[in-house]
Amino acid sequence: MRHAALVRAVALAAFLLCFGVVVLGAYVRLSNAGLGCPDWPGCYGHITPAAAAADPHTSLNAPQARPLQIGKAWREMVHRYAAGTLALLIVCVTAMGITWRRERVAPLGYVIALFGVVLVQAALGMLTVTWQLTPLIVTLHLLFGLTTLSLLWWLVLTLWRRRRAGAWGPSGERTRRGERAGAVRLARTLAAAGLLVLVCQIALGGWTSSNYAAIACPDVPTCQGSFWPHADFRAGFTLWHPLNVDYEGGVLAGPARVAIQLVHRFGALATTAALLGAAAAALRASRPAIRVAGGLLIVLLALQLTIGVSMVLRGFPLWLATAHNAGAALLLLATLALNRALNPVRAPQDPLRVPQGAH
Repeated sequence: MRHAALVRAVALAAFLLCFGVVVLGAYVRLSNAGLGCPDWPGCYGHITPAAAAADPHTSLNAPQARPLQIGKAWREMVHRYAAGTLALLIVCVTAMGITWRRERVAPLGYVIALFGVVLVQAALGMLTVTWQLTPLIVTLHLLFGLTTLSLLWWLVLTLWRRRRAGAWGPSGERTRRGERAGAVRLARTLAAAGLLVLVCQIALGGWTSSNYAAIACPDVPTCQGSFWPHADFRAGFTLWHPLNVDYEGGVLAGPARVAIQLVHRFGALATTAALLGAAAAALRASRPAIRVAGGLLIVLLALQLTIGVSMVLRGFPLWLATAHNAGAALLLLATLALNRALNPVRAPQDPLRVPQGAH
C-alpha cells in the first residue's frame, strides 16, 4: 500500500507540474520568446541566460545571428527547466511501475507508453527551436504536450478510483441500482465524440497560434467586417514549410491567416455543440460523479467561450491569450474526466492467479 500511495503522489505531482508547463509554454510562445535561446538544450552554449550574458563571445556565436534578449531567454529557459523536471518525474513513475509491477501499482503498459510520449515530446521541443518555430513542429509540440497532460490526468483518475473502490467485483466497478444503462451508453458515445471534436479544435488552435493567425480577424462575430472575407484556404493549410526560415511572427499572407482563423471559429461552433450534447446526456445519468463531470464541462465551456470572445474584443492582450490556452487545457481535462466517469475501472488481472479448473 505504501508503494501505491507513493506512485499516486508522484503521478499527481507530475500532472500538476505538466499543467504548469503547458500554460508556461503558451506564455513563452505568445510573448515571442520561443527563440529566446536559439540553441538546445542550453542557451547560447550556457546552462543559464545569466552565464550567456556574462560571456563576451555570446553575441559573436549567436545562432542565426540572433542577439541575446535576457528577458526572453529567461522565459524560455524556465520553461525548459520545468519540462526537464517533469520528464524526471515521469521517469520515476515509469521506474516504479516496472519495479513494483507484481503489486500492480500502475498499469505497466500505460506508464511505458507515457514515457515514450515524453521522449517524442523532448525531440519535438528540440526541433521547435532548431527549426526556428516551423508551424507544423510547433503545433505537434503543443499536441504532444497536451497528450502528456491527458495521459497523466487519466492515470491520476484511474489510480484514485482504484484506491476508492477497495474491493473489486467480477467486472470492475459495481453498477448502482437504478442505473439507466441506455442513458449511460448514450452519454458515453457522445462524450467520446466530444473528445474527438475537441482534440481537432485544439489542433486548429495550435495551427492558428503557430501561424500567428489570431489577429487576422480583429472583430467578432464578423472577420474584418465581413462574415465571409477573402481567404486563401490552400495556403493557410499547407502543412509543411521550408526549413532554414525564421517563422517567428509568421510568414503567411493575410488571406491565408484569415482562412485559418475562420476554420478555427467554425470549429469552435462544432466543438460547443458536441460538448453541450455530451454534457446534457451526462446530466441524465443517475451516478453523481457523471452528473458533476457534465456540469463542470458546461461551466468550463462557457468560460472558454467568454475568454475567446473577450480576447478578440480587447485586442488580444497577452494575459487573455494565455488564459485561452489554459482554458483549452482545462476543457480537455474536464472532457477526459467525463469519459473516465462513464467508463468503469476494470479489475486488474493477477498474473499469479491460477484459473479455475487448471492443474
